[in-house]
Amino acid sequence: MGMPIGVMYRCENAPENLPAYARLVERAGYDELWVVEDCFFTGAVSAAAVALASTERLRVGIGILPAAFRNPALAAMELANLCRLFPGRLLPGFGHGVGAWLEQVGADHPSPLSVLGETVAAVRALLAGETVTMDGRHARLTDVTLEFPPARVPPLSLGVRAERSMRLSGRVADGTILAEGASPAYIGWARDRIDEGRREAGRTDDHRLTVYVDFEFDPDRRVARREIATRLAGGRLQPGDAELADELAALTAAGSDVDALAAALPDAWVDRFTMAGTAEQCLAAYDRIGAAGADAIVLRPPTDPQLAVAQITLAADELLPTLRARP
Repeated sequence: MGMPIGVMYRCENAPENLPAYARLVERAGYDELWVVEDCFFTGAVSAAAVALASTERLRVGIGILPAAFRNPALAAMELANLCRLFPGRLLPGFGHGVGAWLEQVGADHPSPLSVLGETVAAVRALLAGETVTMDGRHARLTDVTLEFPPARVPPLSLGVRAERSMRLSGRVADGTILAEGASPAYIGWARDRIDEGRREAGRTDDHRLTVYVDFEFDPDRRVARREIATRLAGGRLQPGDAELADELAALTAAGSDVDALAAALPDAWVDRFTMAGTAEQCLAAYDRIGAAGADAIVLRPPTDPQLAVAQITLAADELLPTLRARP
């Protein structure tokens, strides 16, 4: 059997549609549903609770909770609640969050790495039933113990991008979540940085690398092209993709807007940054992502809710059986 395959419920979609969407994802045979927490859409903990309660076997991921938003004790209370109600089905993730959004709500911090590391350490200890005292730069707890810790601590992942944060994830987390737009080269770079952190901490346990990927099951790949163009319009590339810098500079100089850049993108870039196109193209992208070091893949469908439902349903019929047969 190949990698676990999940589907994202995009933050642009209304919360009242989540129960039916979650049931569809489960009925279609996917392994996981992932909810997100972008400001200022919906809360991911409540969304995860709704998705879990609406389904029977589906694992539900949270990608991600901005650590600076939450007191670690409250985060642990919420996660413990879900773990006890739905044992073995929750995949929580924490991250830095977007700096501009954190400033808007007064949650910015001079040391985002400290915030993230302290939050994960405190939450893990609390979920394990420990009594926690911590006087950190962000987490300040005195003799805190959960009354109802879960029977088993869920794997905690970090959704991060940069080098120091990747190493932190390797040291303190059980997994890492890569945002959409991750090329195989970037996935390999991230895995190397995570492994460096794991070696620093002397960790030899499993570390799951979950990769979000823009998904479009349509030969024209128009939506996928626009997603890439929107992301690259500022000229920023991830580590591992530096070889594209000159070509990207030429493309952005020639194109007057996102639509022009989308139309000008080489087909090889669509292959590199998305899982889009025909069945053969999607299967090839899946194989590239797995070969680069991913352990699980989460399909990020088009924003339009009707199109998303149609495409994940069609993909379940025409792609999932073949993907399940992958090693």
